[in-house]
Amino acid sequence: MEEITINTTTINLDQLLKWAGIAETGGQVKIMIDEGIITLNNVTVTERRKKIHPGDIIEIEGLGKWQVTKE
Repeated sequence: MEEITINTTTINLDQLLKWAGIAETGGQVKIMIDEGIITLNNVTVTERRKKIHPGDIIEIEGLGKWQVTKE
C-alpha cells in the first residue's frame, strides 16, 4: 500500500486523485466512480466530492491501494 500525504484536514476525492497523479481529470474520476471501481475504507464510492481524511484508505480496482496521511 502506498501513501498519499496531504497538508489539509480534508480533501475531495476528485482533487486527491488528480493531485496524486492517479487521474488526469475530474471526468476520469467520474468514469471510475460510475464503473464502481473506487472504494473508500471498503465502501464503494458514489460521489466525486466525497471528503477524504487522513487515515482513509482508497482502493481502485486494477490500479492500487493508498492510505491518506497528514503532512
